[in-house]
Amino acid sequence: MKITIMIDNEESYLNDYISELVEKIKKRGHDILFISYPEHIRKGDILFILGCKTILSKEQLGLNAHNLVVHPSKLPEGRGSAALVNKILEGENKVYITLFEAEEKVDAGYYYFQEPIIFEGHELSDEIRYKQTMKVFELVLNFLDIYPNLNPKKQVGKSSFYSKRTSEDSELGIDKTIREQFNLLRIVDNKRYPAFFLYKGYKYVLHIFKEKIVNKDEKV
Repeated sequence: MKITIMIDNEESYLNDYISELVEKIKKRGHDILFISYPEHIRKGDILFILGCKTILSKEQLGLNAHNLVVHPSKLPEGRGSAALVNKILEGENKVYITLFEAEEKVDAGYYYFQEPIIFEGHELSDEIRYKQTMKVFELVLNFLDIYPNLNPKKQVGKSSFYSKRTSEDSELGIDKTIREQFNLLRIVDNKRYPAFFLYKGYKYVLHIFKEKIVNKDEKV
């Protein structure tokens, strides 16, 4: 099949790993093209729209038989931006990923897969994004391996919407405990939107890392 993958967001975490997915699709014998701009969409069989900011036009969606998006929520719950990190912030450690058909209405198309990622509750941003990436790639490859024997399902249930998070959402409250704000510390990005707090007219920026504590009776 003639397959295109588009990531038009240069800050998307998927960019760090996309070459792995492209190589796996090549090994399956498909004609694969990776693009960064909507104007480079070609006529083909499947367009995977991953990590994108652009809402495609009806004409752009008409170039391929299938236009597939992978969204980090159990649609129709959690439409919009930053659904996965918002779920982590809310204390959830079971977060769903949905692979669905793109339509002109955002996050509203029929879906093919809706599967969970299980977190242990200690993962920081890089680990969360890596697990998310691996699940995205798994769903993409599952679609290709099963196609065309798929059963699209209509989204049902009450919809909800998350707004885009900004760097200002990484602010810590100086009067709150670390325990109270631990999930916020888990989702901040040390480079793009680090944790910070304001005090005495200054902004203090924090970077968070972790090390496993090994007990003396535990084998390294």
